[in-house]
Amino acid sequence: MKIIGLTTFIIPPRWCFLKIETDEGVSGWGEPVVEGRAHTVAAAVEELADYLVGKDPRLIEDHWTVMYRGGFYRGGAVHMSAIAGIDQALWDIKGKALGVPVHALLGGQLRDRIRVYSWIGGDRPGDTARMAKDCADRGFTAVKMNGTEELQIVDTHDKIDAVLERVQAIRDALGPNFGIGVDFHGRVHRPMAKVLAKELEPFKLMFIEEPVLSEHSEALKEIANHSSTPIALGERLFSRWDFKRILEGGYVDIVQPDPSHSGGITETRKIAAMAEAYDVAVALHCPLGPIALAANLQLDAVCYNAFIQEQSLGIHYNTTNDLLDYLVDPSVFAYEDGHVAIPQGPGLGIDVNEDFVRRAAAEGHRWRNPMWRHKDGSFAEW
Repeated sequence: MKIIGLTTFIIPPRWCFLKIETDEGVSGWGEPVVEGRAHTVAAAVEELADYLVGKDPRLIEDHWTVMYRGGFYRGGAVHMSAIAGIDQALWDIKGKALGVPVHALLGGQLRDRIRVYSWIGGDRPGDTARMAKDCADRGFTAVKMNGTEELQIVDTHDKIDAVLERVQAIRDALGPNFGIGVDFHGRVHRPMAKVLAKELEPFKLMFIEEPVLSEHSEALKEIANHSSTPIALGERLFSRWDFKRILEGGYVDIVQPDPSHSGGITETRKIAAMAEAYDVAVALHCPLGPIALAANLQLDAVCYNAFIQEQSLGIHYNTTNDLLDYLVDPSVFAYEDGHVAIPQGPGLGIDVNEDFVRRAAAEGHRWRNPMWRHKDGSFAEW
């Protein structure tokens, strides 16, 4: 079997899909994308295609090694996301060729289903209690929300109070055992992160996410000493080497690699195994499309320390198309009792509606994240 072509599709609302075709008629799908840099990642896929065309798609570990180590400059968001989508598609091909799901090739599933959470509140969080109640009514047992709006490096306490009021409203509406994740989103700098983490302590959150940007990981020690709430991060880390220093630091309780950014199924499984050695949980990051979610679930099936899965159904970014629109059979992601079953179909376990993908690609997208500024005119982290 030989690879004969790689085709990318830039599709709404903000995704990039990849189809890899072989000379035996078996095709695989992946989702190589950096949100807001979809065209850049597609260009990186095209560059990597020069090596892949003509190769046996089943030699996944070797292809991963060459794609990563074969360039003098390596790593980072664009390179690792391009590798990620290719890797997902290669696993899809291998599973389809053998007639088994990817998780069967990774040792077999150790769970039948995994808990999922839903996003609420939007970029500037509002109406979160009503949205959380709606999620609960649909069977979800956990939600995640952005905590703050813009926050200066040192800011006033009324902005902290607004976060506490929103979380309190969810607790009042849904009780003490409903899971709440509060995403600081890298918007909170070290001085205020200490304050916010401590003030959120009484709400017994499921986790706080990205309390500071990953490049400020030295601050995690002090934040952890202000709160017993589990600390989660990792969506902006891209390889086992990036996660190595975070795990060695010992202050993160949950890692959140994104298999469309962190080198695909091959690399993300290694990251999860590293985390398990440190007794750290995994909650894979996935505010993306159906191929990404399918790849996530293949990993959830085999990673012992995975405990919950992000998914983007109804997320505030999906204003045009949603992830189920691109599937022939959307029921593969049927949620029940706050969980989703591990897909059992061959490869990634989904059937992509290629006709719909091609029509959507004719529309394309130029999604960019918002650019915010503080009242003094200086740039604000989104």
